[in-house]
Amino acid sequence: MLLINTRPSDRAAGLTQQLQAAQVSVLELPLLELHAMPYSDELSSLYQQLEQAQIIVVVSPTAAQIGMQYLQQAGVALSTLAQVHWVAVGKATEQALASYGIHSHVPEVETSEGMLQLPVLKQLASGSGVAFWRGEGGRQFMMDHLRASNIKVLNFILYRRQCPETTATILAKNLGLLKTQQRFAVLITSEASWLNWLALMQDDAEFMQHVCYLVLGPRLATILGEYQQQHQASFQFVEIDDLDANTILQKMRLILGNA
Repeated sequence: MLLINTRPSDRAAGLTQQLQAAQVSVLELPLLELHAMPYSDELSSLYQQLEQAQIIVVVSPTAAQIGMQYLQQAGVALSTLAQVHWVAVGKATEQALASYGIHSHVPEVETSEGMLQLPVLKQLASGSGVAFWRGEGGRQFMMDHLRASNIKVLNFILYRRQCPETTATILAKNLGLLKTQQRFAVLITSEASWLNWLALMQDDAEFMQHVCYLVLGPRLATILGEYQQQHQASFQFVEIDDLDANTILQKMRLILGNA
């Protein structure tokens, strides 16, 4: 079995090693890289309002790292946020926050929909404040949902996301080998990753049809389903609830057998 691991380079290694230990071939092809946004007057103003928030949602380990760096730069002591509930999108983000001594709520499904099912968010009173430590373009669905429930959103855009320049080169070097594979899996964990994959595949539309996609969460599955219908595409995809190596291995065996 072969998987294309599209996670950012700094997050791909653990999953790759676990899958390789289970005799899965892995090609690392990062579809996103993250770059910190410069500290700005706008961010400074948001940090001064942070004590008014009931919840801080942290969407990635990168958001945790940059968010804490800028918190210090803003002159806001972590101790002043003792009343705040922290929400982490997944286990890696939970661990990143724990390194700062912060306990966080983590959803069973590592998606926006999963976070919205957490009691701490479902029971939030109208008029409450939620801060988002996030990247440019991420978690729009979740913020819109909360705004519709009369929740005040503090929107911290801490980094931007782009497709690494080296990714096209990596793909070009391996495309011949991939085309000899009858079927293989590609991990897609965000809409931004999916759009970058489509851009890479624009000259290989036929090749795309032989790929089996592992997609994180129901909203991303819906996006791929809509793409299938609109383009009469015949590729296969299966939804996953988390990025645990055992989950991915189980789904790969389901859709690929022992190929």
